[in-house]
Order: sequence, then structure tokens, then C-alpha cells
Amino acid sequence: MGKDFRFGLSMRFFKSRTALVDKVKRAEDLGYDILCVPDHLGAAAPSPTLTAVAMVTSRIKLSMYVLNAGFYKPALLSRDLQALDLLSDGRLEIGLGTGYVKEEFEAAEIPYPSAGARVDYLEHMTSYLKEHHPSTPILIAGNGDRVLTIAARHADIIGLTGARVRDVEDPLAERIGFVRNAAGDRFDALELNMVITAMPREGESAPDLRMTRQYAPDLSDEQLLSMPSVLSGSPREMADTLSALRDKYGLTCFTVQDNNLDTFAKVIAELS
Repeated sequence: MGKDFRFGLSMRFFKSRTALVDKVKRAEDLGYDILCVPDHLGAAAPSPTLTAVAMVTSRIKLSMYVLNAGFYKPALLSRDLQALDLLSDGRLEIGLGTGYVKEEFEAAEIPYPSAGARVDYLEHMTSYLKEHHPSTPILIAGNGDRVLTIAARHADIIGLTGARVRDVEDPLAERIGFVRNAAGDRFDALELNMVITAMPREGESAPDLRMTRQYAPDLSDEQLLSMPSVLSGSPREMADTLSALRDKYGLTCFTVQDNNLDTFAKVIAELS
């Protein structure tokens, strides 16, 4: 018997308090397990948004997918996270990443470190937060060797992208194998997560590939459709695909964008 599924909803924008409250209450009612807010300038601010969500929900977990570690000092971020965890009655999950958009660092008037320095800082931030929030689950998302090594050794949830970093037949299996080797005895306790980057609109069976293409502009439609982060077909067929991903790779946590709230809820219902 595989691990239970968990489903996250990622929300980048909202137009009003009423719209936010309506959406997150609906997500909770529809069976979503986690409400995630990304960390990008020009979009919703994670901490205040999740604080508002905490005050109008009772079950759904609150997370960031993912915080740009380079934007924060550990002690100051820890203070905000402690308050959010308290206000949500312990429903916080901490999502961390290195940050990768140079223009956002520049707009924030923060120096843009090298890739290696950003990974070093992610490790420093992770160590600090684990020490000060020992019972709060931490998700680390990434694809490179160093980030996945940090995740395997310190995180509770691994955010996998499924992107190709080596010329191998099955890039996702290769990355999970890498995590398994780096995690050692910790591996069986880890939760493996993947963001769904494309799925069909309501009433359709072919996915909208625009978001996926942003991350893989050189791939053909056929290649994009074969990616594990892309779902096609009816809700039943998509549910079967997720079950197959759990059986083959051990993936049990899937995050979708909030414009797919109602469509993906039908997939959740098929798996309940």
C-alpha cells in the first residue's frame, strides 16, 4: 500500500479579500490539503496572504511554494513563521528555494549572488529554521545536485520538477534515485511532491501547455505532453495517471495552479 495522496493549490494572485476567502474556503471544502503561495514580486505576499487564510479556514495546511531564501534574514523570517504557525494552530509547512529570477533581486535592491552562493544560503536558512521550528515540516524544491542533496538530508518534503538535467531516458527516475542515495535511511519518510504544470480546462481533454512551455521552450508539443508534470484526459484518466506516478516513482503530493481549482477537484474526488 502506497502513501496517501496530498493535494496542494497554488495561488499567486487575488483581487479582493472576498475573492481570497471564497477561493480558500472552497478549496478546503473540495478536499485540497495545502494552500500554497509562491514568492514573486508583483504577486501576492506569502506571509500576510497565508495569515488571512489561517483566520478563515480550519483544516487546510498553509505553505509557500516556495520562499526565495535570498530575500530574507533567518531570524526575521523565523519570527514571521512562528506567528503564522501560531495563528493557524500548527498548520504551517515551510517551503524554501534558492530564488532564481535575477530581475526580482534587482527590483528588491538585493545583490544577485552566484548560483553556488544562493545554494549555500539556502542551506544556512534551512539549518536555522530546522533548529528554531523543529516540528514544522520543511519543503525544499529544486532540481540540481546540491539543492536536492540539502533537501534529501534536511527537508521533509522534496519538490521535484521533472526537468532534464542529464541525458538519461527517465530524468525523473534519475533525480529520485539521486535523492534516495543522498537521503539514506531518511528516504522512506520523505514525501515526494510535483507541481502539475499543465492539465485540461473544464470539459476538455487536451492540456493547456503554455505554462509548461515557459520552462521548456525548446521541446515539441509531443515531448511536453510526455512530461510527468503534464496531465491529459478525463478526471478518471488523470486520476489513473497520478496513481501510476505514485506506483512508479513514489510521488504522492501534487500541486496545481488555482485556475484549475474546480477541474482538479474532480480528480481528487476520483481518488478519494
